[in-house]
Amino acid sequence: MHAVPLSEWFRVTDVGDGITRIEEPHVDPLLSANVWHVRGRDRDLVVDAGLGVVALHRALPWLFEHDPVLVLSHAHLDHMGGAHEFGDVRVHEAELALVRHPAPASLHGPTLLRQLGMDDDSIDGPELMLTSLPDRAYEPDSYGVVGVPEVRGLRDGDVIDIGDRRLSVLHLPGHTPGSLALLDPEAGHLFTGDVIYAEGLIDTCIGSDVGDYVRTMHRLHDVEFTRVFPGHDHILDRRETLDVADEYVAARGGR
Repeated sequence: MHAVPLSEWFRVTDVGDGITRIEEPHVDPLLSANVWHVRGRDRDLVVDAGLGVVALHRALPWLFEHDPVLVLSHAHLDHMGGAHEFGDVRVHEAELALVRHPAPASLHGPTLLRQLGMDDDSIDGPELMLTSLPDRAYEPDSYGVVGVPEVRGLRDGDVIDIGDRRLSVLHLPGHTPGSLALLDPEAGHLFTGDVIYAEGLIDTCIGSDVGDYVRTMHRLHDVEFTRVFPGHDHILDRRETLDVADEYVAARGGR
């Protein structure tokens, strides 16, 4: 497998309104998650922290220049891999223990699916969850998630204040018990992690609850937002988002 230069490991895109999208294009789509950087007047907000294969400090030092608060949408490896690099880390209180003491993690596809409780043929993962290496000396078998002892807990209704933006925490369980979203009510922006994205929502991993997920999809109809910045795939408008929610309820609501 070939290695890519450090400068090419992340793909950075300005999506407007002070928001930057950071992707890991050399990671298998199952684990290639979005990191969102939101510029604030008093400090910055970062939503999720990627897989942690390449240090964010090393590749994207600008991410840390304005006293960022990191909010984790949930405690899966592809969203919290780089969390230990931040000084202020927050996650829903239901997943504090998983961030402080992460579960075993692997870049070996079959092993990872077994660790997540998804080795039931519902998802077909590759042998290795990377399509390229960050450098020729990198050993995928050495991968692990570093815990964050000082992580702080969040609850539904809490507010993340970065000066000119105040984002409300929405507890939206289903994918995991502590899955959350952040709503910027003035801008109409909703950062959803794995609560909802374009397709292929996962409700079969350890901790998933279909009943909770159905209730979350119903709740999304009551949230005032115009755009969704998800944990995977592309930005969604309101209609696309609610279509995904309705399709999920139609498929799973009777379970």
